[in-house]
Amino acid sequence: MSGSPKYSTVSVAPAYARIEAQRRRAREAARRRLEAQRARERAERAAQRAREVAARRERARAEAGRREAELARRRSEQQDSHAARVRREQADADVRRLAEVRGLLGRARAEDSGVHVLRERLDLLQSRVERGEDPGRDIEELRGRVVLLAEEAEASGRNADHGAVLAGLEERLAGIGPQARESDPEGHRRCLDLLAELRATAGPGEQTRFQAMLGTAEHALTRHAATVGERAARERRRAEQAREAQLQAEERASEQEAARQAALEDEQERVTAILAEATDRLGVVRQSVGEAAAEARELGAPELAERIEAALTAVTSPLAAGAPAEALTAVAALEELLVDAEARLDELQLAYARRMDLAQALQDAMIGEGFAFTGGAERAGELLLSFERPTGATYQTTITTDGGGTPVLVYQVDGEPDVTLSPDPEVAVCDRTEDLLVRVHEAIVEGDGFVPGDLTWQGKPPGPRGKRLTDTGQVPDTEEWSWTG
Repeated sequence: MSGSPKYSTVSVAPAYARIEAQRRRAREAARRRLEAQRARERAERAAQRAREVAARRERARAEAGRREAELARRRSEQQDSHAARVRREQADADVRRLAEVRGLLGRARAEDSGVHVLRERLDLLQSRVERGEDPGRDIEELRGRVVLLAEEAEASGRNADHGAVLAGLEERLAGIGPQARESDPEGHRRCLDLLAELRATAGPGEQTRFQAMLGTAEHALTRHAATVGERAARERRRAEQAREAQLQAEERASEQEAARQAALEDEQERVTAILAEATDRLGVVRQSVGEAAAEARELGAPELAERIEAALTAVTSPLAAGAPAEALTAVAALEELLVDAEARLDELQLAYARRMDLAQALQDAMIGEGFAFTGGAERAGELLLSFERPTGATYQTTITTDGGGTPVLVYQVDGEPDVTLSPDPEVAVCDRTEDLLVRVHEAIVEGDGFVPGDLTWQGKPPGPRGKRLTDTGQVPDTEEWSWTG
């Protein structure tokens, strides 16, 4: 009957198929050019990133070299300063000791034959101290000889005043320093014992024995002073070694910290590089991604648009969170999806163009049969066209596709009084409507673009004009294709 939806599948004429094939090849070529352009841009951005990374690493190496040189310079300055201070302290101590020896030498008799030799020896030691040498033992040895000579001169001048000699030796022992007892306890004790024995022989009639023991005591004092000096020098060296070990430990700790910091910087550099790569690759495709999603919605493929937008979010979220591996994986997936989506969009665009061309052919044919075109709209990948006959009858046509992509014309007719009943009350006929649409289809065929098939509807009678819809199973189900405008 005239109120039932009427259907006709539409095949593509060879001429139109050739045009469509050309369009497909042109779109494929455009896709390849676009992908090649994106590949070039990705390569350019990668090269720029590589140059920036190389420049940063070069600056980092230069900065590390500068820090290392500065550290070495400070370390050398510290060592030189410390060594100079030690030498200065040692030289000051030697100068004081030589001054003491020179004072003692001044107490000796100038006519004594040994004074001239000792003075030359003193001048030689003075020169060594001025050159920065450390003649500590030699100074003590000279000091002992001078003290002995001076004490002998004083004793001789005072008729062998043993008490003065003892006082001088005790003063000399005390002058070795308060650390002498701890530094050389055995030598210190021996000196005390010898001084005690020497004191016991200081009485009248003990001149020979006193003089004999005096040399032993003098030698013990000289040896004790030298031992104390050596041990003090050894303690200084040990302190220096401890200080050097501490400095080395601090340097190792500093190097370890620098290595840890360098490792952190390397890791940060790696993360930054990956995030930069993901950002650059997203920047290359982002505009195309947005355009593809919008086009998918325009062409009636919202599920594709949602997939594209979800893939974009899968990139932007880890980028914002600073997750490099996830961002790089997601951007690779987005790039792959974009290629597939653009191929599908091209097919959807070709199908849209086919619908538009078919709509134009149908509109021309309907107008040729006296119809007035009253409007059109696109909805969910379908074209809706409205026509009206001078009699007031309306023809609303939907141009859609079946599951295999074949164009289908769906007519909803209202106001045609051509309903006749056959003996079978369940069979409806629409002779005049069918004849009109057949003429429209013939006019479409003459356009050398599309070839509409047989017109059918629910309840169409069998016969040469057509077959029952319920017997064919080749035309869309009535509910699926019913008019909803």
